[in-house]
Amino acid sequence: MKWFNLEDNINLLSIIGAIAIIILTVFVVGLYMKQMKEKRPDSELSGDEWDGIGEYLNPLPLGWAVTFFALIVWAIWYFLIGYPLNSYSQIGEYNEETSIANDKFKAKFANADEKTLHAMGEGIFLVQCSACHGILGNGMDGKAMDLTMWGNEEGIVHSLIKGSKGLNYPLGEMPAGLVSEADAKAVAAYVAKEISPIKSTSASPDIIAQGKSIFDATCTACHGVDGKGMEGSSPDLSKYGSSEFVIDVLQRGKKGIIGNMPQFTDGRLNEVQKKAVGEYVLSLSK
Repeated sequence: MKWFNLEDNINLLSIIGAIAIIILTVFVVGLYMKQMKEKRPDSELSGDEWDGIGEYLNPLPLGWAVTFFALIVWAIWYFLIGYPLNSYSQIGEYNEETSIANDKFKAKFANADEKTLHAMGEGIFLVQCSACHGILGNGMDGKAMDLTMWGNEEGIVHSLIKGSKGLNYPLGEMPAGLVSEADAKAVAAYVAKEISPIKSTSASPDIIAQGKSIFDATCTACHGVDGKGMEGSSPDLSKYGSSEFVIDVLQRGKKGIIGNMPQFTDGRLNEVQKKAVGEYVLSLSK
């Protein structure tokens, strides 16, 4: 490692700045140490006194003013000329390399099949999600959402009875106990068959019709008549049971019992990886 690599702008400016600070410090300290030793009987005192020691009424030291102004000029020069934002930096190089790697990754897996996405999603899940949801995705005895029931009718019934907590939506959380267990199963059948991409249920047509009536009376206030969440005000049930619904949760984050699930919008996962996690989570309930 070259400590005095003057070809690097950062090293060069750091060395110049350090030398300037040392010179200014020695000059200013020496100047005022000298003045402290000089007796000035005719100088005006401020009126403040401590243990018989008075304080001179001095104007702002010229050295301080010049140094302060010089530092402002230095800062402006540093950012605009000395080391502008488009100059080389290790952080910039890292970001550029990361962007290139992400683009290659997206191109390689843009049309990945279900098996590939499942394998990718499993690896990401074990690293990013299993700490709270468990290796099997079962939520570790209610400490987090049990994903083994997620994406099917059982998950809808659970949310209707237990409520859905920690949602980062404008309309907030869904409270528990809005409907009875029987009505919850009817609503789940209706949502699964008529609104969600699942498009199937073992319930009879009469149960589905009952579920629609309950949904219209209880759920449309937040989810809308079509169940699409009224433009982001609440969860879009037309995506429930698909990887898109999982992606939406990853984007928004969620507050849980053992902590908050972060919003995965900080670049740690790209769009392909989020879709892979969604596909894997869906497989847990099959």
